[in-house]
Amino acid sequence: MIKRVSWMAIVVTPFLIDLAAAQHPIVDMVASNVAQKYQQATCEQLWQQRGKPKSPQEQEIVQILRADPQLRTEFINKVAAPVVNKMFECGLVP
Repeated sequence: MIKRVSWMAIVVTPFLIDLAAAQHPIVDMVASNVAQKYQQATCEQLWQQRGKPKSPQEQEIVQILRADPQLRTEFINKVAAPVVNKMFECGLVP
């Protein structure tokens, strides 16, 4: 019985991980775009964009993230490292 449970756990676990990762494909896409934007931007571009108003699409996404703490956490977990690293390199974070 224990061998069956162990075997089942080995087979089922990768499927569950894939399912969990695919629950919010839009958040994944937006997070990927944000991370890519920061990684490809020069420090000068980031300094210039710092005070500019957000586009209507960006404002809508921010509203959605503010309304759903789970999505917000997922988004922040995906973008935090690349964004903060770039901001640190550019002197935007002390």
